[in-house]
Amino acid sequence: MQHYADDIIEGARILSHILQPKLTVIGIEDNKPAAINTLKEASQGVENLVIQVIPTKYPSGGEKQLIKILTGKEVPAGAIPAEIGIMMQNVGTAFAIKRAVVDGEPLIQRMITVTGNCVEKPGNTWALLGTPVQHLLDQFSYKADKRLPRVIMGGPMMGFTLPHCDVPVTKITNCLLVPTRKEIAPSNGEMSCIRCSACADACPANLLPQQLYWYAKDSNFDKCGEYNLFDCIECGACAYVCPSEIPLVQYYRTAKAEVRAIQAEKLASDRARERFEAKKARLEREKEERENRHKQAAAQRRQNMADSSGEDLVAAAIARVKAKSEKPEAKPAIAAAIARAKAKQAQAASQGTEQPDNSDMAKLREERKRQARERKAQLAEQSSEAPSKDEKKDAVAAAIARAKARKAAQQENTEPGASVTTSENNDPADTKKAAVAAAVARAKARKAAQQADAEPVVEKDTPESDSPADAKKAAVAAAVARAKARKAAQQANAETVVEKDTPESDSPADAKKAAVAAAVARAKARKAAQQADAEPVVEKDTPESDSPADAKKAAVAAAVARAKARKAAQQAEAVKEEHAEKTTETVVESTPEQDKKAKIAAAVARAKARKAAEKNTQEDN
Repeated sequence: MQHYADDIIEGARILSHILQPKLTVIGIEDNKPAAINTLKEASQGVENLVIQVIPTKYPSGGEKQLIKILTGKEVPAGAIPAEIGIMMQNVGTAFAIKRAVVDGEPLIQRMITVTGNCVEKPGNTWALLGTPVQHLLDQFSYKADKRLPRVIMGGPMMGFTLPHCDVPVTKITNCLLVPTRKEIAPSNGEMSCIRCSACADACPANLLPQQLYWYAKDSNFDKCGEYNLFDCIECGACAYVCPSEIPLVQYYRTAKAEVRAIQAEKLASDRARERFEAKKARLEREKEERENRHKQAAAQRRQNMADSSGEDLVAAAIARVKAKSEKPEAKPAIAAAIARAKAKQAQAASQGTEQPDNSDMAKLREERKRQARERKAQLAEQSSEAPSKDEKKDAVAAAIARAKARKAAQQENTEPGASVTTSENNDPADTKKAAVAAAVARAKARKAAQQADAEPVVEKDTPESDSPADAKKAAVAAAVARAKARKAAQQANAETVVEKDTPESDSPADAKKAAVAAAVARAKARKAAQQADAEPVVEKDTPESDSPADAKKAAVAAAVARAKARKAAQQAEAVKEEHAEKTTETVVESTPEQDKKAKIAAAVARAKARKAAEKNTQEDN
């Protein structure tokens, strides 16, 4: 105000031109006489401008307090001076307006006061915005206090201590205070409130700082609003007079910041809600407009079709669709079947029967079932075809065994003893018995062939054995089986001797029976010998096994062979006993000619048995 009084008055005139106020008043405290005289000289000749001197009392420089002093009006709680028709500006603002409007200079610098006992030459200076505080202090020869170094931005009442000196200068920076420890005593720490009400007496805004302190500390912002927290000008008078040294202004500033953040968040959510509701209303409006356009277009199309054809085609199509959905048409085949079923039911009702004749349909179903079974059997045969290589080998072995059995049966049928007996005997009963005996021999031959078919498969599945001990055991078992087979053959040969030693029968029928029994015994002996011969050969050709389990299977096979030999021997003994009983019961003397024929047949049978035994022995060797 002392050095730039003309610029301040020019800024005030620009504000008066913009706002068109009734009166412009500049208030100055009475402790600044040089500034008062300078402004009065600069304001001469300016209309509606008054320089008013006011008493020096803190905080009379505050906005609301200065309005109250100059005009006697009070700004309501939560309101601004413009609501009562008053506009308040600082002299620094008026100076910046003149520079911006007249000189075209933006706000790039700020007048700052640097004072305190820690600087050698305190004073005022221009500082560009963003200048570090440390640079300004160096310009004023700052020496920090050794016991309590402090730099306060602002005055002693409303200022705050900086954490470090690298803070820049801003638009609201007006003072830098660097006091010593004796100049401003340090705080002894916050203590409990004693409810002395000194803060309420010192508050220039007529608030209750004690209640605001409790609610701000408890973050009860609703109560803070009820006690007009935002009317606090943060002058610091309450904290200055507090005997408990409670930093009340710091609590108020923190509560204000949190309330502003909550209000900003609420404002953002309200705006988002309003945008959402507006979007929803717009979508609904567009939907209604679209539906209305579609309805109008559909009505226009119907009108056009009605005008062109004389009828509503859409309504006719809808009617046809409804008719089809109400009564769907049945397929022709289904309709015919239903008609035939109804005709049969009517015919049955007319004839008095409860059920119609469905025999034709039953036959048709049976025929279809039969065809399905045939197709299934054909598919099964096709799937069972294409035998593997091992199955082919088994089939070949079985065919060879069956051929041998058929050859043995043919030899039985062509034996001289039997042929002589049957050829010379013309009795029909004897011929019938001979045919029965031949049929029995063929049945036994077929049974032997079936066993031969089954045995190679079992022997083939026997695992191979590499152990010499297992192979030796299998060979011994096979030799035992062959010995038993030879024993059975010898017993068959002995039967002929028994027949020779028994009393001769004089009846041709008895002789014929004896010949048939001898032929049966020889056939059994040959069968046992063939089985004994076939089993060792297979065992001989079978590769050796590598495991004890394979040796066990070989032993099982040998046991099976032994059991079959025993069975053949038992059958030969049974035939022998039966023949002995029949020959002993015969008391009728035979003729010399019949006796001679019987002896010849017995001799031929013994010769064939010996020949078969020799042949078996040679093959074994």
